[in-house]
Amino acid sequence: MKTDNTLPVYLFHQGTNYYSYNFLGSHIIENTGTVFRVWAPNAKAVHLAGNFCNWQKNPDYEMKRLPESGIWELFVPGLGEGELYKYIITTADGSSFYKADPFAFSSQTRAETASIVYDINKYTWNDASWLEYKKSINLYEEPVNIYEVSLSSWKRKENGDFYTYEALAPLLIKHVKDHCFTHIELMPLMEHPFDGSWGYQVTGYYSPTKRFGEPDGLKYLIDQCHQNGIGVILDWVPAHFPKDQHGLYKFDGDYLYEYRDDKKREIESWGTQRFDFGKTEVQSFLISNALFWLDIYHADGLRVDAVSSMLYLDYDKKEGQWTPNIYGGNENLEAIAFLKKLNEVIFKYYPNTMMIAEESTAWPMVTKPTYLGGLGFNFKWNMGWMNDMIEYMKTDPFFRKYRHKNITFSLHYAFSENYILPLSHDEVVHGKKSILNKMPGPYEEKFANVRVLLGYMMAHPGKKLNFMGYEIGQFTEWDYNKEIEWFMIEYEYHGKLNTYIKNLNEFYLKRSELWEVDYSWSGFKWISNDDYEQNIISFKRINKNGDELIAVVNFSPTERHNYIIGVDEGIYTEVFNSNDEEFGGTGTGNKDRLISSQGSVHGYNSFVSLTLPPLSIIFLEKETKYKVNKEGGKIYEIS
Repeated sequence: MKTDNTLPVYLFHQGTNYYSYNFLGSHIIENTGTVFRVWAPNAKAVHLAGNFCNWQKNPDYEMKRLPESGIWELFVPGLGEGELYKYIITTADGSSFYKADPFAFSSQTRAETASIVYDINKYTWNDASWLEYKKSINLYEEPVNIYEVSLSSWKRKENGDFYTYEALAPLLIKHVKDHCFTHIELMPLMEHPFDGSWGYQVTGYYSPTKRFGEPDGLKYLIDQCHQNGIGVILDWVPAHFPKDQHGLYKFDGDYLYEYRDDKKREIESWGTQRFDFGKTEVQSFLISNALFWLDIYHADGLRVDAVSSMLYLDYDKKEGQWTPNIYGGNENLEAIAFLKKLNEVIFKYYPNTMMIAEESTAWPMVTKPTYLGGLGFNFKWNMGWMNDMIEYMKTDPFFRKYRHKNITFSLHYAFSENYILPLSHDEVVHGKKSILNKMPGPYEEKFANVRVLLGYMMAHPGKKLNFMGYEIGQFTEWDYNKEIEWFMIEYEYHGKLNTYIKNLNEFYLKRSELWEVDYSWSGFKWISNDDYEQNIISFKRINKNGDELIAVVNFSPTERHNYIIGVDEGIYTEVFNSNDEEFGGTGTGNKDRLISSQGSVHGYNSFVSLTLPPLSIIFLEKETKYKVNKEGGKIYEIS
């Protein structure tokens, strides 16, 4: 088989072959056989091995080095889909070892480590309407409420086995729709050898894990989500990879995908290797991989893991273990350039993608365009808000007044980036307790605390993300080895919490005031942020039309009567109350219309007097159909 490889080889070495998965790896040539290509520039020789040669080094399967390239190629007639294979790398000193294909479209899982020849283009998609819909919306001005899921532990069969992608699809979609989530975020599904890494130590970057079936099964799951109006975000790990012998580690006998410099290479606490972000071939590999999941699997976004570990040379390093950059700083200039390049390419080819940075430091302009000096992501997890809120909610309410800034400080920077508010898997493991079990107080109060936390989360500027299990009030921490405790929903307060979350999420979707202007002060206005003695805050959320929704949040277990907030003159109705009996609350609130009275409060010339239930959030809206008769103090309908 003769082909002109000049251009894809050149582009790969230049760091600009953004679809290198169409060239490298294994590719079935219809009715003839399969061509294999692998990058191994430091190898003395490379052989293809599989069942077809009893996994032995055979001269009939010796690969040829392409001219002026570190890429090796072999066409094998008659070899087709399903064939297992590896590469035998022979180094300059004559030693040999087996490596899986970095570009394999399918791979064995767990103890088995071979790559699998797979036709990646045979699936027929049915999500054209969704793809068109995505082009018509502005995500910044749309509701985004993400349900983060680990497929290995969301649901399992009675015997503990995994469900397939296909079997999970109807179950997961029904749950997501019933709970009014807009997106799911799937923890890493790229093939990985160790379950305990949760997918964050990847060996098969182009292979969906076979724990749940075939690659086309994942396509089916995503396709079905799209047909049901649900976006799909994939967790993606470009920062580092593990040292498993069949993987990328010292791929051709030398440091190839990873840094040669040992002060840059190792992330000791994770036992992993950093990619060499300055190497052009690594750039082609990683950028192609990001595009692969958007192109081949129709993913709607990527949550980019561990961005902080990429940005800083001293990440996970002690003094003397890292070398400053040419300017004397701790910034990894190569990684910064790579991230900018990555995002520029993604948005060139897939402009409607969500590129979400998990970045936990104060690095500026993460979600600003590269032409303005930003990193070029369009969303970032708000780790500051998350840490502050969890610390506040864990505090005994009697002492919350001393941490009042925890619930207000985020508004000092809320519009500096395009934030997503995350309560993720990282917050319910390693002894941190579940969301419910973090809460102080007796049993019922724990649920009330969760309700007020989630209510404030929905009212706060920024898109939302919650991890599975929170909706049923799981008491135990997340365990990747078993499904979440679905039986808890049969208990009264757990069932009522589930009802609350369904209603809260539905309320969020219906009220554009809560999401249409998420990234500007024009969508938010404080009423009162300084009532620390009573643990109360109040504010407005505002949509593009100027419609307002008032949120009043009582973080105290004490019911407040005749609580006054400043408002515009008019008549107000309570439209949502986290203390409703059906949610597990006491049922107290403001059931009658609230007619404003004249008086200067919080900078307004009018005020309303409220009943604030304990540990609650209430939402008020101004009536547009009714007005106050100032002379008689009566309500009359506008004609």
